[in-house]
Amino acid sequence: MNNSRITFIGAGNMASAIIGGLLKQGVAAERICATDPSEEKRQQLKEALGIQVEADNQLAVKAADAVVLCVKPQILQQVCEGLSAALAHKPLIISIAAGIEMSAIETWLGGELPLVRCMPNTPAQVLKGASGLIANALVAEQQKELAAKLFSAVGVTEWLDDEALIHGVTALSGSGPAYIFLVIEAMEQAAIKQGIDATTARKFAAQTVLGAAEMVLASDLAPSQLKRNVMSPGGTTERAIQVLESQGLLDIFDQAIDAAAKRSVELSLELSETLKG
Repeated sequence: MNNSRITFIGAGNMASAIIGGLLKQGVAAERICATDPSEEKRQQLKEALGIQVEADNQLAVKAADAVVLCVKPQILQQVCEGLSAALAHKPLIISIAAGIEMSAIETWLGGELPLVRCMPNTPAQVLKGASGLIANALVAEQQKELAAKLFSAVGVTEWLDDEALIHGVTALSGSGPAYIFLVIEAMEQAAIKQGIDATTARKFAAQTVLGAAEMVLASDLAPSQLKRNVMSPGGTTERAIQVLESQGLLDIFDQAIDAAAKRSVELSLELSETLKG
């Protein structure tokens, strides 16, 4: 990856997070370029990160080995059609636009280009993201490795074998941070009722979630077993878990993630109809 030239079309929070992660991994700043219509934004990026910046998307992609599309879904068609004439060298294209299927992007770019679609999530901004990726048939193994390394710079990555699974990934990890924020909020409020001051309650709730997550990632044990390891018979944890399970917490999460996945499908269809119109 250190020898690849990477261009980001759009320089919002997600693009900035990925760029920051790449720089921390030792990728040379001069091998990274970002475009943005705002001169002020471009100057800020250049000063803060030392990367190349460009106002013209076509100029920015001409020498790129990988082009990361980081624009809003509503303007992706316009951006892709504007880029198509500058992609004769067939760089790897990576889209993080929610709801836009690869078939549409391929059409807008003129076809016959290696394309990866990615669903990252907001913890990428603190290098703790989770990204699901799907590649079309034109993506070479070396390009898959490049895409994986790009998003590994800001967290963990997994390849999907069916584009339809993007909706499940959206419901799990895309929307998932909000579920955990709600859990932290609930723990914080409950702790305050126990007399713990608000600052300590928030810090301990957040740190407990962080520590538990790290234990899951570091262990070969299933979360169900890790849960049991904390529970002493007749103890405090067992009593609390009994309350949570009796109130249907597992079923609530099942319903929530199912609702989010179905809404992801609906939004994709709605966006498709809007773009066609």
